Amino acid sequence: MDIRFEPYDHSFAKAFKELNEEWIKKYFRMEEADHKALDNPQEYIINKGGDIIIGILQEEVVGVCALIKMKDSPYDFELAKMAISPNVQGKGLGFKLGQRTIERAKELGAKNVYLESNTKLTPAINLYRKLGFVEVEGISTPYDRCNIKMELTLD
Repeated sequence: MDIRFEPYDHSFAKAFKELNEEWIKKYFRMEEADHKALDNPQEYIINKGGDIIIGILQEEVVGVCALIKMKDSPYDFELAKMAISPNVQGKGLGFKLGQRTIERAKELGAKNVYLESNTKLTPAINLYRKLGFVEVEGISTPYDRCNIKMELTLD
């Protein structure tokens, strides 16, 4: 499957929100921090030095992933709000999206990337490990659902 990646612009806001709400509501519940990022990605992510990668397959947005610039942290960015459409899961697109997001973090000068997840999301945890992330004891989190923290040191 040939996925292409586009930089975020406002025209992708609806897809960014819908793809993320879909998996969050399926496994957990929407939290305040979710609403902040998904309702205002330009303000909450882009304007603060972050980025959002958009994955497009056959002119449809099928994947999204954010890099949130971290302040007062040993980490440069948090990889967050990663979602792949259920219609195309299991086809390697999540790995490609993850690779592109990490590549973008390097372009932005990152030396490391942090993420928070939940071990209930086994395919996601396996994907993060495949991308090179390792489990760490991390900083405090605003998410009730977070029970695993991981980091990736970049070359």
